[in-house]
Amino acid sequence: MARWSYPRPSASEITPRGLWLSRRRLLAGATLGVAAGVGPRAFAEALHTRPGPFQAAEKPTALQDVTHYNNFYEFGLDKTDPSTRSGQFRPRPWTLSVEGLVAHPRVWDIDALIAAMPLEERLYRMRCVEAWSMVIPWDGFPLASLLALAEPLGSARYVAFESVVRPAEMPGQTGGLDSLAWPYVEGLRLDEAMHPLTLLAVGLYGETLPNQNGAPVRLVVPWKYGFKGIKSITRIRLVEKMPPTTWNQMNPAEYGFFANVNPDVDHPRWSQASERVIGAGGFFGGGRKKTLMFNGYGAQVAGLYGTMNLSRFY
Repeated sequence: MARWSYPRPSASEITPRGLWLSRRRLLAGATLGVAAGVGPRAFAEALHTRPGPFQAAEKPTALQDVTHYNNFYEFGLDKTDPSTRSGQFRPRPWTLSVEGLVAHPRVWDIDALIAAMPLEERLYRMRCVEAWSMVIPWDGFPLASLLALAEPLGSARYVAFESVVRPAEMPGQTGGLDSLAWPYVEGLRLDEAMHPLTLLAVGLYGETLPNQNGAPVRLVVPWKYGFKGIKSITRIRLVEKMPPTTWNQMNPAEYGFFANVNPDVDHPRWSQASERVIGAGGFFGGGRKKTLMFNGYGAQVAGLYGTMNLSRFY
């Protein structure tokens, strides 16, 4: 197996885990357990994790911002809707199926899966297609570890993901003029899915995922725009042909299948050359910085795309 080299921060560049945890406890006691509409955090449980090898150089975004500034259209269109409207969503009990072109299909209970997989802490940059960004300490395991247990067949070329449909618990799924087609679906090429950076996250900041962040399990692909990170996954299928994806179906001219972060390819309605850093202060609460190709992970993933025209295959 290839050995991967990842940028590592100096000790002064990253917030110590102890400070993460103390800040999390402070927020949980002072705000998250009291503020209206953020009840989902009350059900968070500590995860047993180990430090992972993949760490962004930037300091993590504050937990308050990570859990209160979200896109999760199953709960509504506004950034605050996931935190204020997800209190009725129940991420337990939960099952995740792995099926399709695999030798060993299986339906996992989410807690059995978490217990079976060594969990890692990974501090990843997250770049939204809307030109804002965060740095998030995820807890999870490589998607490749789960797929290896299923043993993909030689005919498998893509991995398709499907999220849950529960309109009684997810008010954004009740329809309307701006509603997406449910379930939310996403996909990766098999080599992208098997890349060591690709993560199935089951927590953040050392605790199980809050409802508003995709409980109980979500995809994290840090070199792609955030909408590729499908939340509340119930089904993973290995398939031969490129699967449909929600935003690409909604507007293929604006949202491509690959969705690699690329500052040289603008969204039709805004520039992607820079990004607003949530929690950094400044204009609208976020300082700006230059966007990096592949969100700064080019040394690790550029080889996946060879001579592909990344302006055409956006």
